[in-house]
Amino acid sequence: MIADVKKNAELKMKKSVESLKLDLSKIRTGRAHTGLLDHVMVDYYGTPTPLPQVANVTLVDGRTIGVSPWEKKMVQAVEKAIRDADLGLNPATQGDLVRVPMPALTEERRRDLIKVVKQEGENAKIAVRNVRRDANTHLKDLLKKKEVAEDEERRAQDDIQKLTDRSIAEIDKALEVKETDLMAI
Repeated sequence: MIADVKKNAELKMKKSVESLKLDLSKIRTGRAHTGLLDHVMVDYYGTPTPLPQVANVTLVDGRTIGVSPWEKKMVQAVEKAIRDADLGLNPATQGDLVRVPMPALTEERRRDLIKVVKQEGENAKIAVRNVRRDANTHLKDLLKKKEVAEDEERRAQDDIQKLTDRSIAEIDKALEVKETDLMAI
């Protein structure tokens, strides 16, 4: 039973860290990367569809993403979807290819993005701490029901605290990497 509580807590903490990393990957740096457009929804014959399902997304160079729709009719829809996605991008069509240049970030914009990154990190830490609280509550319930000994419960709480510390250290590392990435010109 204690093993289940620990395993569950570990999985939830891992999910929180992975979710943070995914959110951080969406925050744009000066460099282009194809993952930036993964969540752009294109109107595909009346159905909102993720961009990678209607087009090939590639890097043209370090600051430009190339999007080639699989159907010629979709070029305008793809361009409109990228423009409307509120990513601050201005796509340009060249034949069948939609070029998406990455604008350079201003110092002020970088500072704003760092604030967003720190907020995302804080939310992830809160999620990890909530998992720890829930796990400790489950352990106390097991102790009350006399299903585990006090020593086992205390040892399990220590293990969960170690998991929490490890997850928070991982979150801090991800934040540090993203901040360095954002401040690099």
